[in-house]
Amino acid sequence: MKPIKVLLADDHLIVREGLRLLLESEGDIQVLCEAGNGRKAVEMAAQNEVDVILIDIAMPQMNGLEAARQILQAHPESRIMILSAHDDTAYMEKAIEIGVAGFLIKQTSASILAKAVRAIAQGKTFFSPSFVRHLTHYEKVKGNATLQKRAGSQLTSRESEVLQLIAEGMANKQTAGELGISIKTVEKHRQTVMDKLNLHDTAGLTRYAIASGIIESCVQKTIG
Repeated sequence: MKPIKVLLADDHLIVREGLRLLLESEGDIQVLCEAGNGRKAVEMAAQNEVDVILIDIAMPQMNGLEAARQILQAHPESRIMILSAHDDTAYMEKAIEIGVAGFLIKQTSASILAKAVRAIAQGKTFFSPSFVRHLTHYEKVKGNATLQKRAGSQLTSRESEVLQLIAEGMANKQTAGELGISIKTVEKHRQTVMDKLNLHDTAGLTRYAIASGIIESCVQKTIG
């Protein structure tokens, strides 16, 4: 019986090492490759054939939700499970809208994590027990077409990338180099993001990025 091949993405090496040991101790799961940020996860998903992709939400350069969105756009058959340190249903709703197969909080036990990986590899979905009741309500509301789209859902994939890098403190030149685009293109995306979100300065963009879960406040410098 072939092991379930996993791509593991988390920006903390010690977390990746711990998750790899937990998963591989099960015997039927193999962590085939690892990524330290969302951008690398997107690259590895394209380069490796894996059964399940585990992605942390809060990562530098590109957060897990944006990485999941880009992976699924390029490879709709991908089976992705989001890992989060936050018991926040707003993150789960965004993940569902993107099309992920599962969502677990990091406080989950090793046995449940392994169970989730197996379920997702088999084509099923798996969500943390604490989210199940909310998930039922969410699907009912969504089915009635009354769920309001957040402003952030209006952003394109590239605009979301630019927003994260700006909020992480990168200057336009650095952002351009990171994304492989011109400074003028970065400036254009920046202005479009500000217009869509009705924000007028970098501090406002940073606060929005923190509030919407695009980045974690702990990676930020003090903002005015």
